[in-house]
Amino acid sequence: MTAPATFTVALANEAATAHLMADLALLVGPGDVITLSGDLGAGKTAAARAMIRYLADDPALEVPSPTFTLAQSYELPFPIVHADLYRINDSSELEEIGLSPLPEGTLALIEWPERAPDALPEDRIDIALSHRPALGSAARAAEITGYGRAAAQVARLSSLRKFLTEAGFLDATRERMPGDASTRSYARLIGDDGTSILMNSPRRPDGPAIYDGKSYSAAVHLAEDVKPFVAIDNGLRAHGFSAPAIRHADLDSGFLITEDFGSAGIVEGDPPRPIAERYEAATDMLAELHRKPLPETAPLTPHGAYQIPVYDIDGWLVEISLMLEWYLPDRGAEVRQERRDEFVAMWRTLLEKPAAAPRTWVMRDFHSPNIIWLGDRTGILRVGIIDFQDAVLGPAAYDLVSLLQDARIDVPEQLELSLLTRYIKARRVADSQFDPASFAELYAIMSAQRNTRLLGTFARLNRRDGKPQYLCHQPRIWTYLNRSLAHPALAAFREWYAANVPPPLP
Repeated sequence: MTAPATFTVALANEAATAHLMADLALLVGPGDVITLSGDLGAGKTAAARAMIRYLADDPALEVPSPTFTLAQSYELPFPIVHADLYRINDSSELEEIGLSPLPEGTLALIEWPERAPDALPEDRIDIALSHRPALGSAARAAEITGYGRAAAQVARLSSLRKFLTEAGFLDATRERMPGDASTRSYARLIGDDGTSILMNSPRRPDGPAIYDGKSYSAAVHLAEDVKPFVAIDNGLRAHGFSAPAIRHADLDSGFLITEDFGSAGIVEGDPPRPIAERYEAATDMLAELHRKPLPETAPLTPHGAYQIPVYDIDGWLVEISLMLEWYLPDRGAEVRQERRDEFVAMWRTLLEKPAAAPRTWVMRDFHSPNIIWLGDRTGILRVGIIDFQDAVLGPAAYDLVSLLQDARIDVPEQLELSLLTRYIKARRVADSQFDPASFAELYAIMSAQRNTRLLGTFARLNRRDGKPQYLCHQPRIWTYLNRSLAHPALAAFREWYAANVPPPLP
């Protein structure tokens, strides 16, 4: 049995309480339970309110005490229930108010947990609040204890608070930032001298070791800690590209404080659409990156380097297997084993072409959510790059596909072709031996590989990770996939997909 983890925080005022609860919000999510104990007036509701407002990104959100309603629900980035058990006589009454069992996929904030101790889950975080009048009329102490699996969360919260203290950001105002499809989480830190970005990047392999003894993340060379981000960041900046400066780092714990590039993007409107000038600059940036002879390592520390992994055939095959494992079952499609084996064999042969192509740094998710427009800079320096921890050595066509077939927004085919031509012209100017036809073939192959993988990835995010918001992108991915399958080199694949892969639901 895991031993509890506990530490105590002095809270001088409501702002300190808000900072603590914002820090905890970075580390919890659906299915977690936080109990808030203490005497009347100890600040339990104020602490719950602070977390709810942070997650809502609304400091003025009305968050009433649930003393009389007993439970109050919120639909924020994920469902939250805020409960007050003061008027509960015993745990048998919890079923009547929908708290026994606790709702699945919901973050539960429970005041007065001592009123129903036998109903509490083994895995939970308890925050015991008490007055500290010697420190001021509004001063409190919070003793935070993690039980069961939550002990690791509390230990990480303690490490995070220590990191923020040593970096001089403990008193900074926190502003929630949207997360991504990974386990990372982010906050904007606002202080007297400007803003910075806090990244929480815990070390966590992605799934069980089912791919020849490797987890999915290891098999396809995804970052499992923060070190690749730091190394590639250092390398990009050293080669003259706009990656955020790293101001403070705890490489072992996985905490970073970086330069804040702001929030200006390369899309506009509702629904969002590409801003052509900004996509042109991003295309030019990739052409410049791919023109440079880049090393196979990136600087991690003053005396150490990070070996960038190779994007290889085995990794590509594991990625496309996600379509077989997750997308096809979601669409009710049954494919016989011999047809699956045929699919993998076809891909293994085709992927020999990109595997033999010249290698460069491939950032893998170089698309609109991960590009910040830095309008006060010039040229390609206006393209701010913020997501590259999964960088590998591979074919240049991959990142161009990521950009021109943006998974999150519709890129019109005419614009895609215009930007592809722009890229090819830039490469031809720098290298007279650059072969447009060969590159176009690699572009089609990498498009088919990436979009096949994304169909499976988005299905997995929905079914395994409880993130259904990614399903809306599948029809777009299907459109991109069929564009690439029109290339003559993919004729056999076009027939296989037509016979075996149903389109996504609209």
